[in-house]
Amino acid sequence: MSTLLARIIILAVFLLAGYFYGLKYGFIAQGLVTGIILGLITIVVEIRLSKVSFGSVIGGFFGLATGLLFANLLLFPFHSIIIGENWTLSTFSLNAILGYGGLFVGLYRGKNLTIPTIMRLFKGQELEEGLKVLDTSVIIDGRIAEVIEAGFLEGTFIIAQFILQELQYIADSPDPMRRSKGRRGLDVLHRIQKMSNLKVKIVEEDFPNIKEVDAKLISLARLLNGKIITNDFNLNKVAQLQGVAVLNINELANVLKPVVLPGEILNLFIVKEGKEYNQGVAYLDDGTMVVIENSRKLIGKNVEVAVTSVLQTTAGRMIFAKLKEEE
Repeated sequence: MSTLLARIIILAVFLLAGYFYGLKYGFIAQGLVTGIILGLITIVVEIRLSKVSFGSVIGGFFGLATGLLFANLLLFPFHSIIIGENWTLSTFSLNAILGYGGLFVGLYRGKNLTIPTIMRLFKGQELEEGLKVLDTSVIIDGRIAEVIEAGFLEGTFIIAQFILQELQYIADSPDPMRRSKGRRGLDVLHRIQKMSNLKVKIVEEDFPNIKEVDAKLISLARLLNGKIITNDFNLNKVAQLQGVAVLNINELANVLKPVVLPGEILNLFIVKEGKEYNQGVAYLDDGTMVVIENSRKLIGKNVEVAVTSVLQTTAGRMIFAKLKEEE
């Protein structure tokens, strides 16, 4: 609402300016039209600029400055040869071409530039692209090693020191289950580090003012301009809200599950009863649950079923079916 009010005020200011300018020089109608046009142009420019990232603005500025600098450096040796109108035309043309080109190159190259990355450049630290920051959950899960080994992910993989400390804390837990998970995570990291043609970096950056590990991980990804690889649904959503790209292994697994269409016939082993009356439950090879109507009496048997519907939820996919003879 405040943005709309500000745009209305801007349009009214340009309208009044056009009116008074036209009143002074005797063409009120033309002044009003000019004021409206200039006001609308200003609003359109403001809307467009609000969608441009900070990095694009900085990149565009430096690109434009570089283009203009090169244009004038190229023209400088010919200043004494080209005179009069030819010099003016040459100067304008070369400045326009190189300045315009530099502007758009800067806008494109600077779109991923952030304040933290600029600070890293000023400190003389290397700026890399394609960084992947590993979360504790995805390391313990272990499937990330197979995905990397299959060649579906590339770039530099970042392991934060505070993530290593969390894994060590879990591995030293008195709870046998947590201890097993922590040791599995450390084994997965060793496996990833030993992979050939893969760059793994352990970074020391910490954020003492931030207590939560997930918040530290998001801050690290923003600092490095990298992507977080995780299985944590909540971390996924929070990171996306803060403009950090996320690669979720669970989402990848759901996308890669075989497509099952209504009407398809499946041969399944019913393992248990369902939540509703007279239902049986079976599973596909990838772990997808299949709820079968009127099959409770067939628990422990292989049956042929016909798929009736497929439900996709945030937790995964669920398939509903009924016995083939009923079909």
